[in-house]
Amino acid sequence: MDNQEFLEKRRFIIKLGKALHKFGTPAYRLEAHLQGVSTVLGIEGYFLISPTAMTFVLQRDEEQEYNHVARVKPGDLDLGALARTDELVEELMSGQRTLQEALERLEEIANKPNPYGTKLTLLAFGTSAGAFAMLMGTSWNDVFWSGVLGLMVYGLVYRAERSKRMAEMLEPLAAILCAILAYGIAQLDPSVNIPVIILSGIIIFIPGLALTLGLAELAARDLISGTARVMDAFMLLFKLYFGVILGMVIGKTIFGEVTYLPPDSLPKWAIWAAVPILSTALVIIFKARLKDSPWGIMAGIVAFFSAMLGAIYFGESIGIFFGALAVGVYSNLYARWMKAPASIALLQGIVILVPGSKTYIGLNTLILGETIFNQSHLGIQIFLIFMSIVAGLIFANVAVPPRRTL
Repeated sequence: MDNQEFLEKRRFIIKLGKALHKFGTPAYRLEAHLQGVSTVLGIEGYFLISPTAMTFVLQRDEEQEYNHVARVKPGDLDLGALARTDELVEELMSGQRTLQEALERLEEIANKPNPYGTKLTLLAFGTSAGAFAMLMGTSWNDVFWSGVLGLMVYGLVYRAERSKRMAEMLEPLAAILCAILAYGIAQLDPSVNIPVIILSGIIIFIPGLALTLGLAELAARDLISGTARVMDAFMLLFKLYFGVILGMVIGKTIFGEVTYLPPDSLPKWAIWAAVPILSTALVIIFKARLKDSPWGIMAGIVAFFSAMLGAIYFGESIGIFFGALAVGVYSNLYARWMKAPASIALLQGIVILVPGSKTYIGLNTLILGETIFNQSHLGIQIFLIFMSIVAGLIFANVAVPPRRTL
């Protein structure tokens, strides 16, 4: 390997690492993937990845070592870009592309606009908020108004993508506006459950998946990244919670107290229907490719119904273990059959299981002593659910070992 070839390969590995980090790849998976790619390219590589920093150490021989340290922003999930990048690496390894072509294609993937456009993404935000309210089993009134708040939240997200100042205050601002509007809505429709429609409106920001990924990284002994991701998730949760409390105080001051009129509860079938609806919305929000979307939707269904079946015999918290085990096995089999990253199916299944909303409710109970839903021992239940998910994924990787690193 001459010096020019080493420089090209080095440039590709660094650019690949930054792209996969931007697309939301967990640190332990990214490090393993970069290790595999560098070995195939004939370079000895060592990598240290965290949500905000990346360190690359690349060696051609004992005398020539190159260190690269980059400060990066935490990545957002983009499952379509992740799948395209995985295909690109496969094409490079099989000789279908040269290094220069791979670098150009990587740049093209990174700059590709949202494949679903503004209108479909707007619809997905509204649908995901409404579907979450359905999953909570409240009422049709809550489902409708949650969807309306979800549409408003996407308006803020759309603006934040174009304004750095808006991006810095996006989550607490969304929580404040949702809480104020919820009190206004309650004046028009006293049968709405104010805490439920606020939580449903901001559910897309609740960091349940980030907490789960952080714990999974800690379980994989990736201590720096795992700790950073867990603390970042908690800080986001605190920002959202403060925004909700402030918004509720302002809303109560503007609109006054509301007398709650309990409506009819949702029929049982609506709760079951919420899972495929929510999974379909997540396909658009996570920007998964259309050809991968049926697998992602099925992952959500497999996770939810396996968890429900397990809950019948072992209780809700341990039932989640069987949901995580089932979706972990399913995603590893999907990766084998489709020769695609297991993360595409896995993350869309896990997000259905994560107790992000319960973490928020637990925080509310801890600080105010008020319960949104009548659930006892919520803190212990949240802890058990998170541990059950992590344990389920570990057992799934033992039952059906993953053949791909992503």
